[in-house]
Amino acid sequence: MPEPIVSIIIVNFNGIRFLKKCLESVYKQSFPSFEVVFVDNGSTDGSIEFVRKNFPETRLVENGENLGFAAGNNRGIGISRGGFILTLNNDTELKDDFLISLMNAAQHSGKDAAMWAPKILSMEKKDGIDSVGGLLIYPDGSARGRGRLEKDIGQYDKPAEVFIPSACCALYKKEMLDSVGLFDEDFFAYCEDTDLGLRARLVGWKTLSVPDAVVYHYYSGTAGGFSPFKAFLVERNRIWVTLKILPTRYLLLTPFYTLWRYSVHAYGLFSGKGPGARLKEKGSLMGLFFILLKAYFSAIGKIPSMLLKRKEIRKSRRVPVKTVGEWLKRYSISAKELVLKD
Repeated sequence: MPEPIVSIIIVNFNGIRFLKKCLESVYKQSFPSFEVVFVDNGSTDGSIEFVRKNFPETRLVENGENLGFAAGNNRGIGISRGGFILTLNNDTELKDDFLISLMNAAQHSGKDAAMWAPKILSMEKKDGIDSVGGLLIYPDGSARGRGRLEKDIGQYDKPAEVFIPSACCALYKKEMLDSVGLFDEDFFAYCEDTDLGLRARLVGWKTLSVPDAVVYHYYSGTAGGFSPFKAFLVERNRIWVTLKILPTRYLLLTPFYTLWRYSVHAYGLFSGKGPGARLKEKGSLMGLFFILLKAYFSAIGKIPSMLLKRKEIRKSRRVPVKTVGEWLKRYSISAKELVLKD
């Protein structure tokens, strides 16, 4: 068999309810050269049996336990054969011409392009934006999809250089992954795409948006939109992103940005706005405090490891510190936008 151009990596954990739509949309693609690597993280809902029976051409990786999104993707990438890697959530559905549009853009990009971000729309509201052109960043390492919750009226339909893609659906050049490394498995899930994208940008790789490549996504279909576990991972992992990536002058400013973000969170809690308020509805203020406390204790425990990784990243960095500051301005998101929208 000829080597495929694209390896599509789908990580799954008890997501059988999404798999029929997802895999059917993948195998409908007219792009002639791709493989599907399905990585199952110890599902108990019959996911593996379903894929083996209904999509026998799929390559299977069976993990005996839930290794998380980062490690799951890494296992799939490890056996992939393509020159390009597409990470794809199991709770997605590709538009028919998705892969043709995405690969046409990738194959006609400059040599310094190594990441491509498609248009990700809501599965529930087809003209609602999940993200178009990847992620925007807040100076303390938090990130959010570009255009999230806006109505799609074509406002992001001009292809452009963007910041970093969301690994919900992102195309990576394998050459880039070989040079900067894969997802950081310490993260388990969430922010691992921010970390990887920033590492790639620090050595000079760029991200391009591909708005003609459309995918529909059921937001947090597997983890749940406002789960305490997700809140814990997001807060812990964004701390690790800053420790690993940000130059010292920007790292020292992150506590002030975080305090401001928390103050906006406090407003959201009492006004009923944002994901913090949704979590409060499920629990209590004290519960939110313990999530925060747990995130910081977990983050602190890995500081030595993260500082070692920071040292290695600094050795390979090819862009000046000034450029990182320009990114934080050009691709920024405000605390209000980050915190007060669901």
